[in-house]
Amino acid sequence: MLTTRFVDGAPNWIDVGSPDLDGAAAFYGALFGWRFRSAGPDAGGYGFFQLDGKTVAGGMPTGPGQGPPAWTVYFRSQDARATTEAAEQAHGRVLSQPLDVMGEGHMAILADQAGVPFGIWQPARTTGVDAAGEPGALCWVELYTPDIAAAAAFYHKVLGLETSAVPFPAGTYTGVNPAGAGDDALFGGMVPLADAPAEAEAGPYWLPYFEVRDTDAVVERAERLGATVRLPATTVEGVGRTARLADPYGARFAVITSEPPQD
Repeated sequence: MLTTRFVDGAPNWIDVGSPDLDGAAAFYGALFGWRFRSAGPDAGGYGFFQLDGKTVAGGMPTGPGQGPPAWTVYFRSQDARATTEAAEQAHGRVLSQPLDVMGEGHMAILADQAGVPFGIWQPARTTGVDAAGEPGALCWVELYTPDIAAAAAFYHKVLGLETSAVPFPAGTYTGVNPAGAGDDALFGGMVPLADAPAEAEAGPYWLPYFEVRDTDAVVERAERLGATVRLPATTVEGVGRTARLADPYGARFAVITSEPPQD
């Protein structure tokens, strides 16, 4: 699972783009208890979702031509420009060139070889989110992709990420961890679209998971708030109880009540 002991290649930021940021803030506030705080008049409407005073995500308004409502996962990089160049060399695309974000760090938005958007965050004053792996915060990320081998090769070249086969009762899962960190540092996985028909309809993407205390209660509350249930609450042996959702504007995310670690 994720922690805030960020290392190169690991997710260290996340934000949602929405055509109705006020509505999105109300939704996630009611769902997770988040409060939205503006980043200020020079931030173009960008702001921070906070829980108990800790920043857990960002949010920004989007308009026509800026793509569908979506969550974007950012990965830590020591050099956003070098990572951008590596992505181009690995047959990815640059959606937004590296730029300085008011002295807080440098960011870029890229797309992998299958067209999946993701972000790069090179820390300065802001190293990343203040909380991870705890209720109401990001705890896992998952890439739905048409070609696991091609995706693994791309992210290894660009971010140094490593993959490993993780056995589960229902089969084998492709885990992802930072370079040299081993399975103990797994922060996510890769899932072939062929194994997820509902995801295949929407196309490849990175899916963020948020830890919750009671998946079933959160799913019920999300439906009342206007969310769409894309995968009902399901127990995965050895992992936890999880569900996949889309907020009222279409941004996809998942929730999980993780099983306690085994001694």
